[in-house]
Amino acid sequence: MRWPWQRKSSADLLVVSWSDQTLAYVRARPVGRGYEVTGMGVERQGGDSREDLLQRLQALGLKGLQAHIMLRPEQYQFLQIDAPAVPPEELRAAARYQVRDLVNSHLDDITLDVMRLGDGQEKGQAHLFVVATQNTVVRDAMALADAMQWDVSVIDVQETAQRNLQSLVAQGDGSTERATAALVLTDGKQALLTISANEELYYTRRLELPDGFMAMAWGQGGVAAAPESYTPVSEYVPDYSVGGVAYGNDYSDARSSAPGLGVGNAAQADHERAQRLVVEVQRSLDLWERSWTQLHLAGVRVFAGARSQELADWLGREIGQTVGVLDIATQWTGLPPMDTEDAAYCLPLVGVLLRTEVRNL
Repeated sequence: MRWPWQRKSSADLLVVSWSDQTLAYVRARPVGRGYEVTGMGVERQGGDSREDLLQRLQALGLKGLQAHIMLRPEQYQFLQIDAPAVPPEELRAAARYQVRDLVNSHLDDITLDVMRLGDGQEKGQAHLFVVATQNTVVRDAMALADAMQWDVSVIDVQETAQRNLQSLVAQGDGSTERATAALVLTDGKQALLTISANEELYYTRRLELPDGFMAMAWGQGGVAAAPESYTPVSEYVPDYSVGGVAYGNDYSDARSSAPGLGVGNAAQADHERAQRLVVEVQRSLDLWERSWTQLHLAGVRVFAGARSQELADWLGREIGQTVGVLDIATQWTGLPPMDTEDAAYCLPLVGVLLRTEVRNL
């Protein structure tokens, strides 16, 4: 999304997200062909007026910068469709027609963009990813940008930002030509799973986390001591959308169905609910191995803030795969520690800094 006006601004680049009255930002300055992060943070409007929030942002020195905006998953739909047999310049119009029954709003009320699935070298039917967001979401973000005098040249989404992060890590360990999976938890409510290869996105799925997941002892104490409580995979049926991109899962509180649970049984219930996430991750990886036999999965990288290594160890034991931490610090100098809640919330924004080509909404 490009705008006809230009503002004089610093050479610094600001990447922001604005969702649920919460602004997350990463500020970076150009160094060579890349960027060095100079600051990041989260500002919540809370009970303040919009003017109060703007004054806080201005006090942080965020006014009048070049900016990219990243939409959070709750702000858009990410769909997969068969690629229509039309010239490239007609793809958006054709995709708009194809998703008319899949989007949550009237076609006149959405902004839509398309991107190809994979690198275009796959055999068989080609597919497209379609991003659809309500016009009100874009207008709200741009109203904030206008108030802060940001020169916005790009609106990105979290799936592609996460692809950039895992591609950076793959470059570091020499696995760019093999498929890698990334599971990122940033807010304790949802996990985003992406599978990429050759710096292209092939698969994505959103998984709702069980209530209180980030406070559970995933592989310790009562959770580890209750293997008999594991429920077979066949009992968990994910809610798949068109083309295999999944969104919601029912993680109802297991404790509510078993009255009179004590401490041990509560830990067992936590174990059962945590296992549901394991099952859904395993389903996705199994589907990948069956569908993309030519792109063997090199491993899984996870991120969960301060508990990233713990999540990697636990998930690796549960699924029998090589699971490591999505650690970009070794590839990105100057990045502050990512083990705080706010810093973890900013991690996907760093991925926007790594974009190699502009895919505008």
